[in-house]
Amino acid sequence: MRTTQHLRLGAVIAAAAALTLTLGACTPQQNGSTPEGAEGSGDLADVRVALVPGGAHPYFQPWIDAGEKAAKDFGLGEVTFNETAEWDQTKQNDVINSLVANGYNAFGIFGVSPTDINSTFKKLADAGIAVGSIASCPSGDENLAAFCLSTDTEEAAYQAAVAAIEAIGGSGVIVHMTGNNVDSNTQRRIAGVERAVEETDGAVTLLQNITDVDTDLATAQKAASDLLAASGSEIDAIVTTAYNPAVASAEAIAESGLDIQLVAIDDDATVLDGIRDGSIYGTVAQNPTGQAYVGSWVLAQLASGACEMAEPGVVVDSGSFVVTKDNVETYGDEQAAFADKVKTQFEDDLLTCK
Repeated sequence: MRTTQHLRLGAVIAAAAALTLTLGACTPQQNGSTPEGAEGSGDLADVRVALVPGGAHPYFQPWIDAGEKAAKDFGLGEVTFNETAEWDQTKQNDVINSLVANGYNAFGIFGVSPTDINSTFKKLADAGIAVGSIASCPSGDENLAAFCLSTDTEEAAYQAAVAAIEAIGGSGVIVHMTGNNVDSNTQRRIAGVERAVEETDGAVTLLQNITDVDTDLATAQKAASDLLAASGSEIDAIVTTAYNPAVASAEAIAESGLDIQLVAIDDDATVLDGIRDGSIYGTVAQNPTGQAYVGSWVLAQLASGACEMAEPGVVVDSGSFVVTKDNVETYGDEQAAFADKVKTQFEDDLLTCK
């Protein structure tokens, strides 16, 4: 799930040649899962995990507590969180480089550039450092991280659109608001929404896919306001598959007084309160807590040398959950149960351990 993709992608570096990561000069304390001949200590207390999103975004905040819990529960040396890359791939590489120099030997990364991040993954792996792609997978068919643990973004968007169609009784007009058009996850989300609409055999019309409105809340608020001013009377439901448009649409619909059903993404307090009071039909929650918690455990197995990936680069769905008034108080239990299931999947099928 692959997630990421409601997430802000700032300045995206155009070519892998522009990457400035210099990890080849570093000597890591422990190894990752992929370099041949490297050996870890087998002691999880020697593992220092760095969780590195591409920049600041509310989606990633649960990673902080989840990482701390993983360190405590699994006896890891440390799990740190660093979001200072400012949505620039070169700056993210600099952050990673600094963390390597400070002894971190396992990385869970949300890459800024889905097209270039594989170069970063490769340099980490070649330096003997365990690396997983968390919350977003590289674009294309190749993932050079040991694994990708992310939302299946097309499936999550499909679920959101299905919920919106149910909310309007199976017929009407919907609009889809989403993230950056260049993000491969945005294209997957568009495909998921369009698939749900196609299944209605013409009963539902998709008026518009509105992209590039997740840069910040102000941008999303203007887009939502402009949409309702221009076409509000025609719209029966809005599906939002990016964070800021979800919050902005909830606010705009409430202010307009229009009878428009909203299915959002993620579980911002504004969205959850709207579900409780009936002003929002539902949302599709992802599982950032499970991503960081299970991801840190997997990285520790790899960095310690206790295990290696049975299939390097495997993509694993971290789960998505339709939240309505019926389960708004209990969906956290679903997220936790799914995270346990994913951890078991790694233990039983995806890791080969000594």
